[in-house]
Amino acid sequence: MSEKNYDPRMHTAEHILNQTMVRKFGCSRSFSAHIERKKSKCDYRIPVQPTDADIKWVEDAVNEIIKSEVDVTESLANKEDAGLFVDLSKLPTDAPIQIRIVHVGSYDACACIGPHVSNTKEIGLFRIISHDYADGVLRLRFKLE
Repeated sequence: MSEKNYDPRMHTAEHILNQTMVRKFGCSRSFSAHIERKKSKCDYRIPVQPTDADIKWVEDAVNEIIKSEVDVTESLANKEDAGLFVDLSKLPTDAPIQIRIVHVGSYDACACIGPHVSNTKEIGLFRIISHDYADGVLRLRFKLE
């Protein structure tokens, strides 16, 4: 597998955002994402349009994890074992038996090949710059400051 060309800060923030969305709305991780250094977007399927207060809660929750200075580590796991604690739905069919799991402390674990920071203190301030909701899909656009 080749490593994705993601900015480590933004990519780690995406992991935190995904877990925050799962916890807040009970949805899956983003089904579509475009991660860039300057700004990024993630799309989530959720049945009800979130309020502005919900969006602010998500932003605050992501920043709380970032400010907690959590270590970001990786481990290798057998695909079958990993499937018990991480979502493997985006894993390519030709993925090796041993896969890389990225951990944001005890907050998040995700199968991933991209680059990440070593500690969340390296990320900076997370800002949701806009959002929209249509046909059961929430799009969040965000940047780091």
